Amino acid sequence: MMENPSATASEALAQSVVAVMYANDAFSQWLGVELLEIRPHYAKLKMTVRDEMTNGFGVCHGGVTFSFADSALAFASNTAGKVTVSVENSITYPTRVMSGDVLCCVAEPLAIGRKLSTFQAHITRADGTLVGHFKGTVYHTEKEHQGLADTTT
Repeated sequence: MMENPSATASEALAQSVVAVMYANDAFSQWLGVELLEIRPHYAKLKMTVRDEMTNGFGVCHGGVTFSFADSALAFASNTAGKVTVSVENSITYPTRVMSGDVLCCVAEPLAIGRKLSTFQAHITRADGTLVGHFKGTVYHTEKEHQGLADTTT
């Protein structure tokens, strides 16, 4: 994901937070997650399902799809610069995912609160078919993200 030189301060902060998070997130990197769009309280990601992500039935393991959405939730919910952690998540799998499928996940808020917020994430195949509907609740701590570039200049 490229930095946008005309981004607002809140957009620049969101992009900086997620860049640092992603650089330290070995699991999202292993999944092959690509950051397509990051802005305050919003993340759009892409990944391709690989053979080693399938279960004994030759279908993408549900944990992979869940983890993809969980990464989107983490990125979207941490964009304000304070460490935010997940406290409850759920997912529905309306249709199967196969090796080779290119998935997109968009996470955005349903409700933003002072301490708790609820987000939803939709996971779709490249053809637009919904393959997962994820809902997550996060807790906003007072801890600032570390290692961020100065976004105020």
